[in-house]
Amino acid sequence: MGQPQKTARVRILGRVQGVSFRVWTRDKAEKLGLVGWVKNEPDGSVSALISGPEETVAAMLESLRKGPPMASVTEVMTEFVDWSGELQGFRITR
Repeated sequence: MGQPQKTARVRILGRVQGVSFRVWTRDKAEKLGLVGWVKNEPDGSVSALISGPEETVAAMLESLRKGPPMASVTEVMTEFVDWSGELQGFRITR
């Protein structure tokens, strides 16, 4: 039997736009085998939906607290959600 699956809706605050945060998030998620999406928000934050094995999602959430080298993350707000939609791969959306 596999690990329990988790899906997290995340909002990342701080200096997270203009520092390749979305590309970094996608690359990290793909390396971990997670599915979902990441996008910039009009208020300067970044939002993401991350889904996969519970331990792997937890590792990704921990990584998001630091972000890429040029980022300065001040807060990561996480809400675990029931997700019934189809997710394939990890993509950057608008």
